[in-house]
Amino acid sequence: MKIAIGCDPNAQEVKEQAIAYIAKKGYGEVKDFGSEDPIYANVAISVAEAVAAGEYDRGLLFCGTGIGVSIAANKVKGAYAALVSDVYSAERARLSNDANIACMGAFTTGSKNREEMIDAFLSNEFVKGCASQPKVDRFVEYDQAR
Repeated sequence: MKIAIGCDPNAQEVKEQAIAYIAKKGYGEVKDFGSEDPIYANVAISVAEAVAAGEYDRGLLFCGTGIGVSIAANKVKGAYAALVSDVYSAERARLSNDANIACMGAFTTGSKNREEMIDAFLSNEFVKGCASQPKVDRFVEYDQAR
């Protein structure tokens, strides 16, 4: 799996921890899109564009709350960024919503919770034909038409 990762300056340490954790777990190749830009939208858009283009299978974004990077990433056509705050939401982001980017808060989640959310997001796949399929089809259809 190829994973794009980025953050704002506030979440640099959290991003580094996530990169180390992903390597330890053997999830795949990670590309660091940076953390120096104080305009978090720039990094979020870069990650989202790379994931939406199919260059990366998944993306992970971090800022203080995860809210800003999720809003910015979702402006990119083909990027489906989910703000996750617990393991269940990270799991459902993949299983029910086919999210391709998970956004997390550096100030709102602890390191153990972030690791568990990373596991849930990276180890699950969307269940094609599930009850959520028509909902996912609808937002993808709308996204592709804009």
